[in-house]
Amino acid sequence: MYINQHLCDVCGTCVSVCPVDAIEVFETQVVIDNDVCISCGKCAQVCPARAIGDAL
Repeated sequence: MYINQHLCDVCGTCVSVCPVDAIEVFETQVVIDNDVCISCGKCAQVCPARAIGDAL
């Protein structure tokens, strides 16, 4: 999964739904650890900014 940082408003909604704690919120951006991510897509489903998608 990847985050389009231009669309992301750093709300943190995605963090609460990640079953493997692969998402971390920093002061100005949200980061997905793709070594931990299982690509379930739950984060993309709840993202109000539609900033999360499948890895390229």
